[in-house]
Amino acid sequence: MTDQLPTRSRIVQDALRTAGITGDIVVLPDAAATAPLAAAALGVEVGAIANSLVFWSDGEPLLVMTSGAHRVDTAALAERLGRGSIRRASAEQVREATGQAIGGVAPCGHPAPLTTVIDADLAAFEQIWAAGGTPHTVFPMTFEELVALTGGTITTVV
Repeated sequence: MTDQLPTRSRIVQDALRTAGITGDIVVLPDAAATAPLAAAALGVEVGAIANSLVFWSDGEPLLVMTSGAHRVDTAALAERLGRGSIRRASAEQVREATGQAIGGVAPCGHPAPLTTVIDADLAAFEQIWAAGGTPHTVFPMTFEELVALTGGTITTVV
């Protein structure tokens, strides 16, 4: 089945298996580049979608895994993390940091590990869904698996 996935999703699937995560990447019939679209396609609450948002902070990429029900408060998050500032990364910066396009960024499968922050509110869901490397692919996991996979810092992002 993995050989039928897009190349970027195969890289993500390999990273998931290496981390011991058994959830399979699902190919959606339509692109789900936003949390509401992904939630509708999967029949889950929008809050159970783990958005992978790439920001630029203190000269490096910062991956923020946030609940699809939230908008990241970059000023508050920068203060909480003791960073100078946090701003949205450009499409080029996202591609360079992750190897993936905006709308399909997975929490893993990047050329190098990224500093990651995880929205504490994702812990409220028994199962969460994240992008699988393209806007057409997603996969399920638990909050604990997300934390272990990314080595992320759990905090409030709103």
